[in-house]
Amino acid sequence: MSSKVGGSSSGLPKTGAISKGYNFASTWEQNAPLTEQQQAAIISLSHVVAERPLPVNLSQEHISGQDDGFIISTKDKALDDSGGTIEAVLVNANQFYKWFTDLESSMKSETEEKYRQYVNTLTERILTCDGILHQVDDTLDLFNQLQLQHQAVSTKTKTLHDACDRLLVEKQRLIEFAEALRSKLNYFDELENIATKFYAPNMSVANLNFLPLLQRLDECISYVEGNPQYAESSVYLVKFQQLQSRALGMIRSHVVSVLKSTSSQVQIAIRGSGSSKAAVSEGVEASVIYVRFKAAASELKPVLEEVERRSSRKEYNQLLAECHRLYCEQRLSLVKGIVHQRISDFAKKEELPSLARTGCAYLMQVCQLEHQLFDHFFPSSSEEISSLAPLIDPLCTYLYDTLRPKLIHETNLDFLCELVDIFNVEVLGDQLSRRNESLAGLRPTLNRILADVHERLTFRARTHIRDEIANYIPLDEDLDYPAKLEQSPDMNSGTIYSDENSAVFETWYPPLERTLSCLSKLYRCLEPPVFTGLAQEAVEVCSLSIQKASKLIVKRSSLMDGQLFLIKHLLILREQIAPFDIEFSVTHKELDFSHLLEHLRRLLRGQASLFDWSRSTSLARTLSPRVLESQIDAKKELEKSLKATCEEFIMSVTKLVVDPMLSFVTKVTAVKVALSTTSPNPKLDSVMAKPLKDQAFATPEKVAELVQKVTAAIQQELPGVVAKMKLYLQNPSTRTILFKPIKTNIMEAHIQLQSLVKSEYSSEEIESLINMVSIQDLQAQLDSLL
Repeated sequence: MSSKVGGSSSGLPKTGAISKGYNFASTWEQNAPLTEQQQAAIISLSHVVAERPLPVNLSQEHISGQDDGFIISTKDKALDDSGGTIEAVLVNANQFYKWFTDLESSMKSETEEKYRQYVNTLTERILTCDGILHQVDDTLDLFNQLQLQHQAVSTKTKTLHDACDRLLVEKQRLIEFAEALRSKLNYFDELENIATKFYAPNMSVANLNFLPLLQRLDECISYVEGNPQYAESSVYLVKFQQLQSRALGMIRSHVVSVLKSTSSQVQIAIRGSGSSKAAVSEGVEASVIYVRFKAAASELKPVLEEVERRSSRKEYNQLLAECHRLYCEQRLSLVKGIVHQRISDFAKKEELPSLARTGCAYLMQVCQLEHQLFDHFFPSSSEEISSLAPLIDPLCTYLYDTLRPKLIHETNLDFLCELVDIFNVEVLGDQLSRRNESLAGLRPTLNRILADVHERLTFRARTHIRDEIANYIPLDEDLDYPAKLEQSPDMNSGTIYSDENSAVFETWYPPLERTLSCLSKLYRCLEPPVFTGLAQEAVEVCSLSIQKASKLIVKRSSLMDGQLFLIKHLLILREQIAPFDIEFSVTHKELDFSHLLEHLRRLLRGQASLFDWSRSTSLARTLSPRVLESQIDAKKELEKSLKATCEEFIMSVTKLVVDPMLSFVTKVTAVKVALSTTSPNPKLDSVMAKPLKDQAFATPEKVAELVQKVTAAIQQELPGVVAKMKLYLQNPSTRTILFKPIKTNIMEAHIQLQSLVKSEYSSEEIESLINMVSIQDLQAQLDSLL
């Protein structure tokens, strides 16, 4: 039955809904498979359903048969419902089969009716779904078409939008181009407008529209200069520059007019005060000369500020320089007479140092006031030194012209050194450093004056060294040594030069005092190279002058006085120049022509020719002078002289005390040397061969006599030497240093004699006749002298 159902169902149309149902069933079977137990239950249920009884509505009425056939009557519920009954009379087998077929069909219809209805319902639903699917497909097709149409419309819209954007950009570009063209043409169009306003009869610098018009003119000139590629730009530039020249000329005329008017008012006010310029007091100067000009500055200030602000341009820079010059001319005409008269009054009343101090102070005051006034007119240019130069330089020249003649005739070193201190410390160092900007214009003139002072001071210092030191002629009291020292109180030679110990300088030789005084004054006043040359020269000539005086003292007094005089003064000179932080050495260069003599002889003999061009180079080299350099160190020469003098003094004192001992030892040494060498004279050998104490010069009595002489010299002569040393050399350490070699020499002589006596004489002779002092006693005796 199921196969029939399947067969009937196979006759259904193969629609999309059925295929989708089959696909769903197969997918369900795959995703939710049945277990074996579930499948067995389904199979048993299908067997039970297959053996169903006849439906209740089907009942068998009756079956009857006849001879020639039988009649089967059945009542169909369906027919019964309709009010009729099927009755069939079966005559033959064919009718039976037909009836059976109909009955079977009827039974099938009754059994599968509801399934058919369900199938029909499903079929209708499938058809409906197929219709919906067709509609959906049609709708999708419509949507696809609509999307294609939308894309086409979007493409066209975007194209239109891009075209509109391009048009807007082009429009904006054209607008900007038009604006740029209009802005560029505005500069050229301004020519007529500016020219009309500048040539108006009521246009002046004081007009409120003048400065904005000048600003616009400068903008037009800058634009035209920056764009020379534009048509007729050079023509417009020339016309603009003509207008600018006219405007700048108006500014210059206005400045000149205001400055001259103010100067006239000031001069009238000064004349109205009832006195000349020379007698105008400082209060009147401040109120008239400066205050009225400050009032005039307010009238010119806007114009001058604009000129300064544009001074980077050549035309305005020239105009600003011209305004500076005009201003300085007007100011100079007012103040030059007063400044000149004041400086002249100072020169009549004061000495050179006071004149320099007062004149510089007054000139700095004037320059500061002028700088402040200039700053009111030209605020941006006041820092430039050259701006006020036409005014400041003539004022400084008055002071320079007043000081220079006095400098040339000044011979006092103290005044010249004071001038250097005034300019270096008070003026250039103190005043200018505190008011640097306002007084910067004074610096060149002050440096020039200072250079002149240095030059004059150097010249006078060399003259002083030559006249007062090198060519000094000593007086009798200058050479009165040691009386000069004996009359003076004891002083410490190590003390520093000052006014409080002036008594010590009375014992000095005058050239020494003048040398040290000159160097102490020049040390802080001159440049190191200049001072080094002067110091070297001064020390050298001072040392020579002291040596000359020492020789004169030797002739007047004694050798020892001359030596101690020289030692004393050379020590003082060395001590006093030590604080100077310089090298007392200079290098001299000179031309040496001594080697040219031989070449000139060769030329005269004809052995060489000046016109031999093949050897011109070598000839030029041989005929050129040689440059010789020699270095002179005054300090080293001083040390050398001091050392030599000390050695001479030590040797002279040593000979004075122990000369007999030294002579005796020398003779003994000579005898021993003669005995050690063979002599051809046998008589001389016999004499020399005798013992030393048997020699005529070396008998014990002779030795005792020389020992007594030396002892007497130590007791009598040596204390006098030490006393003179104390008189000349007040420093104990100096005396100790100088006496130490003398003491050593004396002890060495005694030691040599004692060793010689012990080796050549008997102990009885030594004790009874010679009787020498022991070394320890001698050393104690010598130490007691100091």
